[in-house]
Amino acid sequence: MNALETLKEYWGYNSFRPMQENIVDEALAGRDVLAIMPTGGGKSVCFQVPALMKEGIAIVVTPLIALMKDQVQHLQEKGIKAMAIHAGMNSREVELALNNAAYGDFKFLYLSPERLQTRLFNAYISVMKISFIVVDEAHCISQWGYDFRPSYLKIGELRQRVDAPVIALTATATPLVATDIMDRLAFKEPNIIRTGFERPNLSYIVRKTQDKIGQIRAVCEGVPGTGIVYVRSRQKTEELAAALRQAGISASFYHAGLGTAARSERQEQWKSGSCRVMVCTNAFGMGIDKADVRFVVHADLPDSPEAYFQEAGRAGRDGKPSFAVLLWNGTDSARLKQLETVSFPSLEFIEDIYHKVHVFLEIPYDTGAGRMLKFDLKEFCRKYSLQQSPAYYAIKYLEREGHWTLSEDIEIQTRIRIKTDRTDLYSTDLPDPRMPDVLEALMRMYTGIFSTSTPIDEEAVAARCGVNTVTLRQLLYGLSVNHVINYIPADRATVIFIGHDRLRPGNVKLSPERYRMLRSTFRERVQTMMDFVEGEECRSRFLLRYFGQEDSAPCGSCDICRAVSARPQDLSAALTRWIAVRGGKYTLAQLKAEFGTADDTYLDVLRELTDKGTVEKWQE
Repeated sequence: MNALETLKEYWGYNSFRPMQENIVDEALAGRDVLAIMPTGGGKSVCFQVPALMKEGIAIVVTPLIALMKDQVQHLQEKGIKAMAIHAGMNSREVELALNNAAYGDFKFLYLSPERLQTRLFNAYISVMKISFIVVDEAHCISQWGYDFRPSYLKIGELRQRVDAPVIALTATATPLVATDIMDRLAFKEPNIIRTGFERPNLSYIVRKTQDKIGQIRAVCEGVPGTGIVYVRSRQKTEELAAALRQAGISASFYHAGLGTAARSERQEQWKSGSCRVMVCTNAFGMGIDKADVRFVVHADLPDSPEAYFQEAGRAGRDGKPSFAVLLWNGTDSARLKQLETVSFPSLEFIEDIYHKVHVFLEIPYDTGAGRMLKFDLKEFCRKYSLQQSPAYYAIKYLEREGHWTLSEDIEIQTRIRIKTDRTDLYSTDLPDPRMPDVLEALMRMYTGIFSTSTPIDEEAVAARCGVNTVTLRQLLYGLSVNHVINYIPADRATVIFIGHDRLRPGNVKLSPERYRMLRSTFRERVQTMMDFVEGEECRSRFLLRYFGQEDSAPCGSCDICRAVSARPQDLSAALTRWIAVRGGKYTLAQLKAEFGTADDTYLDVLRELTDKGTVEKWQE
């Protein structure tokens, strides 16, 4: 079966999208390939098709748990054997998955980059027949990338042990970042396939305004269909969603501080259409496959063109007319200019934070490597009288330097250790007759539970005992009160993973040259965003040039292009063409969203077209 036949059998498509087939062919020829494709460009097909055609299992590295679960589910629905290893699985489940990956006939194993460092994963590598190493969000491996993650550097080490071609994928890579990706993934030879970044159906609109809520309402009322509104803070998501609901617009909010159940529920409501507008931080959207998003609004100015391009690109993935609206004012530009200072505290301050964190976590010198501990930033700053923002960015900078990994707002499983000796357990008086069943289930399901605090799957234990999870928690609490077990309930927390033993003062490696380079790169990205919103170049052309696509024509649909053609004769032709191409009936609010200018010239042109009979006025 060739690539096209594989595509048709599993996906039902008769042809590949532009450049997809080239990427598949390069991979099947055994060549490393970096695919740079816009959001919604069909990246998954580029590695899934060749992996199905080749013997063995593809290792897919991605930081996005939502994407892992989504893609595994889609593959399983097609009858393809795939699995994911992610946070929330206990060690027994992880080992079972790795065993299946090594000895079963699975075709895909999805995992996070942190998993590449674990002893268990490395124990199975030598017995896995790996067809491809797939690196999603590949820009995360580049020191020049806007979202560098030190854990991605472990993929380069994996290449030294596994002789399999690399398929690296990203939607946001400048020429400099692309070169760095290939170097760090040890490409045998440079090989970039870049699809066109043009989104002809997506109109970029930038508006300078003090009335952001009014503008957002106008977009929601003027553009039918589902939308996303991005803001910077969790508090803003809740306030803006409430304001939209008060205006009669179906809206909800989403941020990383919500519990897992709440996030899943809201995500499903939005995907199904029962909630129309999601007001969110950038925690929402990654890996969510919804093609019919009609508008994305940025209510705050993003820090980088990469982040903006990726988030705006979630609109109109089905190819139908859609809008990316960016709202800004003087407050935004002032905040961006201040952000460099906040994001890059002095190296002396950063080293001081390194030591304070270890003291806070009670880690002595020359110890700590491999420890994973809860970390409360608010309590840390309160204890040392620190401002949260500089402390947070210092901690994140130390993460970039590889000293530790900070995982924010993650789900921590319930942990149990049975304290009572096994021989005394059955003679212990217990107040509830169901408690022995719980202990029996725990002993059978988790070896080592007498010696170490063990993560448990509450749902699985509850099902085995014939109770619901609420009752199970009550029983576990009762066993804890009776000193039979140590019980640490499930929680959401920020966790810090210590990469190496605590260093002594003067030995913390913080390169001044690297610091200057990172700060300078950050400043350039911020300036590029200011140039984008303040400039008079076609919005699409500006973004395409930033990502290395020099030869592109004006899009004709952004606010800059429309302003150029806003003379009555040009606007008349544009409005007539727009209505003719789309057909149907349109409200004044919808036309304003597309053609509205500061002096509302489009209304005069519309009246003239109506008088001529070119368009018809329609009233219910």
